[in-house]
Amino acid sequence: MSEIPADIFTEQDPKDIDTLANLGPLRGLAGVWEGTKGLDVNPYFDTPRRQAYIERIEAQPIDPQSNGPQTLYGLRYHVHVVKPDETETYHDQVGYWLWEPATGLIMHSLTIPRGQVVLAMGSAAADATKFEVEAVRGSTENGICSTPFLEAAFRTDSFKMSVTINSDDSWSYFEDTVLKVRGQDEPFHHTDRNTLTRVAQPTPNPLARIDGRAD
Repeated sequence: MSEIPADIFTEQDPKDIDTLANLGPLRGLAGVWEGTKGLDVNPYFDTPRRQAYIERIEAQPIDPQSNGPQTLYGLRYHVHVVKPDETETYHDQVGYWLWEPATGLIMHSLTIPRGQVVLAMGSAAADATKFEVEAVRGSTENGICSTPFLEAAFRTDSFKMSVTINSDDSWSYFEDTVLKVRGQDEPFHHTDRNTLTRVAQPTPNPLARIDGRAD
């Protein structure tokens, strides 16, 4: 929130329970998506590795969330990535995309099963088709937390993700994760990019379904 009110306990009442109608710029991410042209550039000894990947993302609406007077609408997501022609998981990730209509705040949380969590933040207009979120090491608001091994061997100094909602029922992203790799003098830009096409529509959030707003 841009300003913290004197009353930090009282929740907004009434509030719209239809999350899909209140996602702002995140509306274009709701649903189930697949992308077959992912490219991951990651550190490896003296030469970066370039790895193609196939990705599936499911992002489903959650009920409105309240921090006292702050109201957030969001998507709970799961990312699953494999290499072409393989079944073993290459990358797995869960988290939330959150939107605060009152301020235009966007939050992107992510957790990966190698011992790292990130909370990235940005802002955008409700009708924006492009937006960006960022996290930096050491911040207590939009920060990065990693295991001792990752801190020592592949320290993450910053994370930035740019999203573009396309006009053909697809969306694209570019991620730039800046690493300090042990034994390397220069920061390494670990990048990922892909374009995802919708394969299924989102399921309305539980309260909207109970209220009869489900399609």
